[in-house]
Amino acid sequence: MTETGTPLNTWTVGRLLQWTTQWFSERQVEGGRLTAELLLARACGCKKIELYTRWDIEPNDAQKATFREFVRQAGEHAPIAYLLGEREFYALDFAVTPAVLIPRPETEALVQRVIELCRGEPLREWNVLDLGTGSGCVSISIAKYASNARVIGSDISAEALAVASVNMERHGVGDRVRLVQADGVALTDDIIPPEGFHVLATNPPYISERQWPTLPPNVRDHEPRIALVPPGEDGLGMYRRLANESPAVLADGGLLLAEIGYDQHAAVLHIFQDTGRWDYIKAHRNCNDPYDRVMEFRLRNI
Repeated sequence: MTETGTPLNTWTVGRLLQWTTQWFSERQVEGGRLTAELLLARACGCKKIELYTRWDIEPNDAQKATFREFVRQAGEHAPIAYLLGEREFYALDFAVTPAVLIPRPETEALVQRVIELCRGEPLREWNVLDLGTGSGCVSISIAKYASNARVIGSDISAEALAVASVNMERHGVGDRVRLVQADGVALTDDIIPPEGFHVLATNPPYISERQWPTLPPNVRDHEPRIALVPPGEDGLGMYRRLANESPAVLADGGLLLAEIGYDQHAAVLHIFQDTGRWDYIKAHRNCNDPYDRVMEFRLRNI
């Protein structure tokens, strides 16, 4: 018997959490105790906090079977966001599947900067292009918090756009977000505003071929490679395309904001300066991030 009088062979909520937390620790599963709580709450169909009011209660057989399958997949380093089917980003919940990159806190700096621009001129309508929209987290967050923004979310992947469409409907921004399938800025004329986009915001793939094998298994073995690794060896291929191709869709003096890897600032700056088309404005980061994560450029009027 346990201290609370529960038989030792009974798999209560408390015992499941204790065992799973230790097992996750041994296998270096992301999140440890928090992951165990989230997965058990999902299996039991309750909120995480409610697990503690059920501490000495044994889940039913179906709930335990669901939880065991979650634990098995987590032990193989399946991303927890994929197991749960959602991830929070910019205080909003987004559906995610293996077709899309899992939203990350670093990308919130990109969203925050676009929202600041839109709110800074509230009487102006801002035309924004979110290139490589994935789950739609950038497009939708901008539209949700900047009512004067109209956003085109583009992606080369039809599967990713299907996920973004679900999220667009979930958050009720379908009147100001349009999703299109395209490779980079190769947009049809009916998509590009007559004066061009005021802002192009993007979190492009930037992992090099050399870095790819060193990524954690929950990233390398599960998230879409196309969203992480661009063509070429050095991880900078998409920045070269952005620097050279984006002027075709931007308004005069339009802004380009691109997320970068923590050690890519100098290389990306060099790429854009070499074209002679861009003025570097500044870099942005989240308040708790030691690295610059977003670079901002303005297109020179020619």
